Amino acid sequence: MIKGIAHVAYTVSDMEKALHFYCDQLGFQKAFEIRDDEGKPWINYIKVSKNQFIELFYGGKKREVSQNEAGFSHLCLEVDDIQKVAEDLKKKNVVLDVEPKQGKDFNWQCWIRDPDGNRIELMQISEKSPQYKSSR
Repeated sequence: MIKGIAHVAYTVSDMEKALHFYCDQLGFQKAFEIRDDEGKPWINYIKVSKNQFIELFYGGKKREVSQNEAGFSHLCLEVDDIQKVAEDLKKKNVVLDVEPKQGKDFNWQCWIRDPDGNRIELMQISEKSPQYKSSR
């Protein structure tokens, strides 16, 4: 039986920038690192919540990210207070691609990008939303 999403994985072009973004700016914690068979750094695990992680792999080459390509589109992170999160991120020099606004599903959202250009949606769930109603 599938229990949930355990992790999302990114290959990053600059590990230090990625760690700064996910840990210092978004507020997650580095949980642990895995090394390859030669003892070289391979993956950093960032803890999101219990049994949920973001894996950051070394060795990526920066590329243009397009939302029109088939495949991965974005990561969505649920927040309690979209306005406060947006203000806090701006204080940490995170650029908002889209300021907080209410979507067609009645949830509040704003958008940012990680250092490699991957899109991240921050979402505050509304009691009017189909997501809220379907989870009850």
